[in-house]
Amino acid sequence: MTLRLSIERRDLHRTRWDESPARALDDGEVRLRIERVALTANNITYAAFGDAMRYWDFFPTGDAATGCLPVWGFAEVAESRHEAVQPGERVYGYFPLADELIVQPARANAAGFLDGAEHRRALHTIYNHYVRCSADPGYHADHEAVQALLRPLFTTSFLIDDFLADQGGFGAAQVILSSASSKTAYGTAFCLARRRGQPGALRVVGLTSAAHVGFTRSLGCYDAGHAYDDLDALDAGTPTVYVDFSGSAPLRRAIHERFGERLAYSCSVGGTHWDELAAKGASRDLPGPKPTLFFAPAQASKRIEQWGAAGLQQRLAEAWVAFMQPVTRADPPWLRVVEHRGLRAAEAVYRSLLDGTAAPQDGHIVTLRA
Repeated sequence: MTLRLSIERRDLHRTRWDESPARALDDGEVRLRIERVALTANNITYAAFGDAMRYWDFFPTGDAATGCLPVWGFAEVAESRHEAVQPGERVYGYFPLADELIVQPARANAAGFLDGAEHRRALHTIYNHYVRCSADPGYHADHEAVQALLRPLFTTSFLIDDFLADQGGFGAAQVILSSASSKTAYGTAFCLARRRGQPGALRVVGLTSAAHVGFTRSLGCYDAGHAYDDLDALDAGTPTVYVDFSGSAPLRRAIHERFGERLAYSCSVGGTHWDELAAKGASRDLPGPKPTLFFAPAQASKRIEQWGAAGLQQRLAEAWVAFMQPVTRADPPWLRVVEHRGLRAAEAVYRSLLDGTAAPQDGHIVTLRA
């Protein structure tokens, strides 16, 4: 039997575990046994933007009212009817919150393969590629948790920083990041902070809940950290870029109204405040620039054209190595890995992230089969 968590698309609190018989493989297919996956606020963004960004399309449930949550993590090849993929291989990639996934490997090489399933062909390659751990120079078995938790998030962080630099910071003097205690936000702040002292470097300001202000300030990558109810502390006369990881329409309006024409750019990235996304009226007739959705694969594609895939990976790897220093070695480290086992534990973590009650320093790794 196989297990999968299905989520009501219109009410993310409504979930159920679906159980179904494991089917036999067809020629060219591979069964991946999903072993360890990460759950972060980024997964809530996948759910919140599931329809708009087609995240629900990767692992369809067969029911238009429900979706299967995408997660990043590790799996082992349990069975293979594809000559280029062998049982026992370990792979890293994008999976459903489930205990198995059947893929149709395409363009297989020493580094990995794509899932060539028909329903995924129109979806971006960055989410369809599975990396063979044996060929990944960045893979270490004892660092699996950190890789699953932060590697996909930090790639987005790196590309946001690169995008802002590519645009000359839109002529701004500072950048404000909402949900500043979230891992993607502080990864972005880390990349931005590495530019301190360079011409055009932006002052980095974090906005977060009152409970997380202390953690945000302790990181050292923000020049200032404020609670959401402390917007009066922000200098409204400073040309500013807003990078929105929260998705909160009321907060977005408050930022736009405070800065007005001094807001040089408004960038929408995440949806950690998913319950405020529905307040669509709050985003109409905003002062200043129209909020623009950031799509990381588009910036990646641009840089691959300019630098080549190897050039992008080299720059990303250098930033990742630097990021790992405070994440794993600071006192205290920025990330504390918390392991969970079993279905109830997985669902409890999902709900804590959905409700915003998870501690920002905790990184949750789930093994479904206890």
